[in-house]
Amino acid sequence: MAELRSATYCVSGGYDIHIQEAGDAAAPALVFLHGSGPGASGASNFRQNIDAFVGAGYRVILPDLIGYGASSKPEGIDYTLQLFTDTVYEALLAHGISAAGLVGNSLGGGIALLLTLDHPEFARNLVLMAPGCVAERESYFVMPGIARMVSNFGGPDFNLAEQKRLVSNLVHPDFAPNISDALIAERFAVARTQPKDVLVRMRTPDLSPRLGEIAQPILVLWGLNDEFCPEAHARLFLDHCPDVRAMTFGRTGHWVQVERAAEFNAYAIDFLDSHR
Repeated sequence: MAELRSATYCVSGGYDIHIQEAGDAAAPALVFLHGSGPGASGASNFRQNIDAFVGAGYRVILPDLIGYGASSKPEGIDYTLQLFTDTVYEALLAHGISAAGLVGNSLGGGIALLLTLDHPEFARNLVLMAPGCVAERESYFVMPGIARMVSNFGGPDFNLAEQKRLVSNLVHPDFAPNISDALIAERFAVARTQPKDVLVRMRTPDLSPRLGEIAQPILVLWGLNDEFCPEAHARLFLDHCPDVRAMTFGRTGHWVQVERAAEFNAYAIDFLDSHR
């Protein structure tokens, strides 16, 4: 695996945002924005993709969002989409990134959308895997995967077995046996440091009315069996965005970049190469 280099930046509010990166520092930058969930981090969400993108000549940037990974995890606050977006954007600027392609899964997809809307000069193009924030928050929290994730996290019985069940929820049952013990342990170590506020006080808007404002090329990829963000939302992008293509994968859950790693890497790199 490509060597990961690390840095941490103090941003507005006194929060620390941790960033890892791999690849040539002079290569075109790609910012990988991970999703939510107990134990999530940049590296753990995209470990099966890093080498392929570095090998294709990209600089891979892996922030840990506020509340996740090795970044600050404040309690007693609302985790708003604006907070996620502003803190990661400020850290990226401090890291020397002034423009990049954005690769976002789930919540990370929503952050990529808002970052593009707030700072259109920053985003070159977008690769979105089951992006969130294109419907009302309440409609997501009744999705079976999210309902299980919130109810099972943070209680006194939360343990490695619970962590494995939560990660298994992210993928199609056919893929679940492929989840490694190392990934479970890595995410469990992070989850034990997270306040429940990270999930129960998450506040996300519906950005779907603004999708038509995004002129950058977009590639949307979705698992047909996603229990977190419904695959039908891909049509929102096709209907409203001026430059978009979409792909759906059968027998695939919420983690296209993990469950279909080789295909995801190939399709995404081809798309990005055509829009350098």
